[in-house]
Amino acid sequence: MNLSGQVKFLVRKDIVLEWRSKYAFNGILLYVVSTIFVCYLSFKRVDPITWNALFWIIMLFASVNAIAKSFMQESKGRQLYYYSLTSARAIILSKIIYNVLLMLLLSAIAIFFYALVFKNQIGDVWFYLLAVFIGSLSFASVFTMISGIASKASNSGALMAVLSFPVIIPLLIVLIKFSKNAMDGLDRSVSYNEIGVLLAINIIVITVSLLLFPFLWRD
Repeated sequence: MNLSGQVKFLVRKDIVLEWRSKYAFNGILLYVVSTIFVCYLSFKRVDPITWNALFWIIMLFASVNAIAKSFMQESKGRQLYYYSLTSARAIILSKIIYNVLLMLLLSAIAIFFYALVFKNQIGDVWFYLLAVFIGSLSFASVFTMISGIASKASNSGALMAVLSFPVIIPLLIVLIKFSKNAMDGLDRSVSYNEIGVLLAINIIVITVSLLLFPFLWRD
């Protein structure tokens, strides 16, 4: 089976497993909806800057909860079984693709419910949705790579938090600036630099994952 066939097989496997045990997705969805509702009860009405910052804080913690289990839930026996059937690059690619799909679904639900509860005018709706799309892609790629690294350590949860901090903070700064420009309805050319930086981060993270993960997987 070639690389694309292996990736399709593994993505389908992850989707089927998630569909059979929907408690993980339902738990994350409950976290997102309840957090938004608690924010609404606490603030009632927020200014655009706070609206934007709160949304990304909610999405950050939702992505951590959703993606941290990517490798940590896999038993050693199952990892050995995958090692004998597929390549390491197919495994990391399939995890990234699956987590991107999961984050896009969560982001769509979150932005819909968030905009419904907190009625704030977004100047450029389509560009803000582009920011949400790129943000979901960025969270998925970064946290998948870090989850793969952390899964090889004994205290994987703490290691994931330590490793993700220096990567996710610059990413969040650029994302908040990009989405704030869209929210203010500024000219789209103002945000081209932020889009370029975010795409560059994603390309670098995915490339590093493809290069380094085979060595991690061999351990």
